[in-house]
Amino acid sequence: MIIFPNAKINIGLNITERRADGYHNIESVFYPLMIKDVLEIIESDTLQFQSSGIAIPGSVESNLCLKAYNLLKNDFPQLPYVSIHLHKNIPIGAGLGGGSADAAFFIKLMNETFKLGLEDEHMMNYARKLGADCAFFISNKPLYAFNKGDEFESVALDLAPYSLALVMPPVHVSTAQAYNGVIPRLPSAALKELIKLPVTDWIERIKNDFEPHIFEAFPIIEKVKSALYDAGALYASMSGSGASVFGIFESTPDLSNLEGENQVFYNL
Repeated sequence: MIIFPNAKINIGLNITERRADGYHNIESVFYPLMIKDVLEIIESDTLQFQSSGIAIPGSVESNLCLKAYNLLKNDFPQLPYVSIHLHKNIPIGAGLGGGSADAAFFIKLMNETFKLGLEDEHMMNYARKLGADCAFFISNKPLYAFNKGDEFESVALDLAPYSLALVMPPVHVSTAQAYNGVIPRLPSAALKELIKLPVTDWIERIKNDFEPHIFEAFPIIEKVKSALYDAGALYASMSGSGASVFGIFESTPDLSNLEGENQVFYNL
C-alpha cells in the first residue's frame, strides 16, 4: 500500500524555556504543506528499507520509519516483516518535518494495512517517542503546539484563500545548531491569540526565535525572506529551524529571480 506524507510549516516559533531533560519547550502553530513524499510498504520475508529521490543522511538503521516499525512490533508481535520504499521529495534540513511526517504516516499505514485498531491518540503516543513534532502528522491539520511541540490544541486557521510559496536555499541547518544559538524567553503575547489576527498583522507580531542567529550564520536565508517581501508577501518567515522560508501572498507571485540555486515551490 502507498501513502503520501506531507510537510508542514511553523507559523511563529517561540522557544520559551529549556527543560531538565535537555529538550526545550516551545509554542508554534503547525500548518500542513502539500509537498509530499511517497511511502510504500509490502509484506515481506525480511524487514527491508530502500529510498530514492533526495538522499537521506545517516545510517539506514536510524531511519524513523524503521524505528516506528520496531515500536509497533514490540506491542504487536504478530506483525509481519515489511519492505519499505520511501521516495523523498520533502527537502531535508529545511524545518519542514519531513522525517517526522514519514514516520507518522508509516504508523498510520501499518495501522490501516494490518488492522491494528489504533485510534489517533494511540498512534500519537507512538509518534511522540520518535520526534517532538512527529505526533502532529497523525491528525495533520492546523494545530497550536506547545511543551516540546508534541502537545496540541485546535486552532481555527485556513490559508486556502491565499497563495503559499516556499523557497529552499542550498544550505542545511541542523536542529542542534539552531537550538545552540537561541536564548529561551517567554513571549509578551500568546501565539495562539496572535494567530487570530489578520495575516496582514502578523509581520509585526509573529516571530521565529531561530531567525536572528540563523540569519547571521546563513545570510542567504535572510536574503530569501527579504526577496519574498519584495515580491509582495503579506507575511514571510523561516519555517522551524530552517533553512526553508515561506511566504503568504494574495496571488501566485513571480519568484523567477529566486529560481536556479534555490528550490521554489508554489501554490501549497
